[in-house]
Amino acid sequence: MLTPPAALHALLFASGEPLEKKQLIKLLGIKDAELALVTKALVSIVKGSGTALIETADALELRTSPEAAPIVKKLRESELSRDLGKASLETLAVIAYQTGASRGEVDWVRGVNSSTSLRTLLMRGLIEGREDERDKRRIRYSLTTEALAHLGITNASELPRAEELRTGAEAIITEETAEAEAAA
Repeated sequence: MLTPPAALHALLFASGEPLEKKQLIKLLGIKDAELALVTKALVSIVKGSGTALIETADALELRTSPEAAPIVKKLRESELSRDLGKASLETLAVIAYQTGASRGEVDWVRGVNSSTSLRTLLMRGLIEGREDERDKRRIRYSLTTEALAHLGITNASELPRAEELRTGAEAIITEETAEAEAAA
């Protein structure tokens, strides 16, 4: 069985983004006061490992430590020199055809975690993230002008079968939302 610091480490690593402290307390099954001790223990565990625990007033995130910046820079440069993989192309297609999407929406359509693909597309400047107007806690990703130029179009409506696919996707989302609300 994992110790609380090891469990916290696993959660932060798997999420790939900041997790709210309230959510971590629930997931770990600990009290508010215990989170500070668990966090302190994890800081000492990751010290010198190339990762760092970043803490804000209400969230925690596992990030690369500043000491690892030179080696991570080499990795990112090599990532930028490769062609986009299937996962990144799928992610780009979801964002393009939905005229913007949150990570959760992309994950739902693809059926897998899309964090790495989103990061790759952001690093290459093909998508940009902005605060979601409907839910300030989420980021909505959209195509950049660079992506549109790369695809040889001036806006997403010029994509093949764009209106047909967008209408079909909206119908499925509406149906599944209604089913979920009826079940609740």
